[in-house]
Amino acid sequence: MSTENLLQVTGLKKYYPAGSDLFGRNKRYVKAVDGINLTIRRGETLGLVGESGCGKSTFGKSVLRLIEPTEGQVIFEGQDILKLPPSQMREMRKRMQIVFQDPYSSLNPRMTVFETVRAPLDAFGIGTKKEREKKVMELMEYVGLSPYQMHRYPHEFSGGQRQRMIIARALVLEPSFIVCDEPVSALDVSIRSQVLNLMQDIQQERGLTYLFISHDLSVVKHISDQVAVMYLGRIVECASRSQLFSNPQHPYTQALMSAIPIPDTERKRKRMVLTGDVPSPLAPPSGCHFHTRCPYAAARCAEEAPDLQETEPGHWTSCHLCGKLKQKEGTR
Repeated sequence: MSTENLLQVTGLKKYYPAGSDLFGRNKRYVKAVDGINLTIRRGETLGLVGESGCGKSTFGKSVLRLIEPTEGQVIFEGQDILKLPPSQMREMRKRMQIVFQDPYSSLNPRMTVFETVRAPLDAFGIGTKKEREKKVMELMEYVGLSPYQMHRYPHEFSGGQRQRMIIARALVLEPSFIVCDEPVSALDVSIRSQVLNLMQDIQQERGLTYLFISHDLSVVKHISDQVAVMYLGRIVECASRSQLFSNPQHPYTQALMSAIPIPDTERKRKRMVLTGDVPSPLAPPSGCHFHTRCPYAAARCAEEAPDLQETEPGHWTSCHLCGKLKQKEGTR
């Protein structure tokens, strides 16, 4: 396991203005990402999980500067990319790629498979025409597409095949880091395992580092080395895969774990059902964002936002009470 940090995110925020006063001054903000600190080691996969709308995709796009963060640092391969001028950032993009959730909407319907995969090489002027064609052909076979399909259009492929096209396009510049934004959620269940196994094989052979964004805990457990749990723009728990799934310490993580279906019908497990709706990021609760839904909340939780603290080696939790709470039998 690598000990070298490829990506280090510190205090990352992304606020969207939402309304202004009579003088045009913004008075309210949607706090999509609210001060996140995360580290991803080279060659590993960090799974980022949480409910829809918690800011996972915004975080992933902010890390790549597809949207500009409001504040913070993103140190990638030793450089703070948020300080890079456009010319240097363009070169850095060769090393950082993304695989989007919906493979069809991220493809140009007027471009063939060959043109789609070749497009990054054309944009950066890499190689001769023959060299580009050879590389595209090799990548198509590498991800499981046949060369005779190279002149077909996206609508002629299945969802799984389209996602393989997107993966090939992300690989063509030989990046070291890929943000995977729910890459299998739009696929049939029977196809998901094939795409996940392909991504794992590619990672092992090429030494890639993934930020894997998902709301499916079973998928995250399958592919991740480290797992971070996000709630309303903040990280509430971060640990290794084995630590998080065997000993979830934050009440929100415990609730997510209790919702995972168990294939054994004879095994009984008590559900931890959260009350109320997810608060709006336009007006998040004071203190700990989760206190309005937490069954253990105390007065302090509404007043003071907890910091991420190392509750055991390599296990970080953002909860004032996590040292006092005991994991109840049957909630794992």
